[in-house]
Amino acid sequence: MISAAELILTNRGSIYHLDLTPDEIADTIFTVGDPARVGNVSKYFDTVDVQRAHREFVTHTGTLRGKRVSVVSTGIGPDNIDIVFTELDALVNIDFNTRKPNEHHRALNLIRIGTSGSLQRDIDVDSFVASEAAIGIDNLMFFYDYKSDNVGLVDDFNHHLLDRIGTKAYHYEGDKTLMQQYGAHCHQGITVTCPGFYGPQGRKLRVGPKDPTFIDRLQEWRHNGHRVTNFEMETSGIYGMARLLGHRALSLSAIVANRPAGTFSKDGVATVDKLIRATLEKF
Repeated sequence: MISAAELILTNRGSIYHLDLTPDEIADTIFTVGDPARVGNVSKYFDTVDVQRAHREFVTHTGTLRGKRVSVVSTGIGPDNIDIVFTELDALVNIDFNTRKPNEHHRALNLIRIGTSGSLQRDIDVDSFVASEAAIGIDNLMFFYDYKSDNVGLVDDFNHHLLDRIGTKAYHYEGDKTLMQQYGAHCHQGITVTCPGFYGPQGRKLRVGPKDPTFIDRLQEWRHNGHRVTNFEMETSGIYGMARLLGHRALSLSAIVANRPAGTFSKDGVATVDKLIRATLEKF
């Protein structure tokens, strides 16, 4: 049995942070960072029959073209991904009555619809990126028994970019089937996931980053034809947790900033809405 201190349930039998019961979630789940964006997705559903909100975690579940579908807000950062993906997995793969894993594993389709900054001049603001793979410079997966997908790529990335900062990276690929379904209309490449928005992404307001050349070197880095297309704050955690838990995941990003060009979208809300509609059309 999984103890009450590890699998935490509410009085109504819902999982602790998400406040969801197993019957309130679908097999295909779109994730968004901003709780306010949940309604911007579910307004395109045909029906919405579940609406839950607890802390920054908002969930709407309903139907789209006759199929059950959910959208969940994760909040910002890999630490929140650890909570959301662990609890989504528990909802479909643990019996809350016996507190034991189910005999048969249930795999979810998890598609992030988020925002991101481009690291390449040719990937303009208001375009889209589908992450073929993610490099995490956060520390989430180091607390699990993990193994990076491409050890050689990670070693090269660490040596050329992270050794002087004193940290290291991990690497996971997105689901190729979901990529074919949802990502064909997007730029594709490697996404770097950062543990913060300012210093870890090379921004300087009053306090600057330890390595002021990091963003420039990130733009220039290449490994066997691979390059970093963009960076944000969730994708590596999504890909890593999905891999460990046996789910399929893909991250889609609306580009709202181009760091080499120093530009920002004039209407990021409209760009995100365009990505939402394009994604749901492929469901």
